[in-house]
Amino acid sequence: MKHNARNDIPATVIAIRFGDVMAQVDVELVGTSYRMSSVMTVDSLDELGLTVGDTVRVLSKAVNVLLVKP
Repeated sequence: MKHNARNDIPATVIAIRFGDVMAQVDVELVGTSYRMSSVMTVDSLDELGLTVGDTVRVLSKAVNVLLVKP
């Protein structure tokens, strides 16, 4: 996926919290103890097929935190 975000950081999914429509995905940046969260629809989460333990890339631009599964 082509993007113009400068912050492209590998991370591991450590927790997923489900709501009726939205889900919060918590990740830990590889090689650190730093954590970030991304909020997305449950449909988007299902489309990505994310589960705890998956490796993702965190694309961070301004206040947006996007997760990309390689």
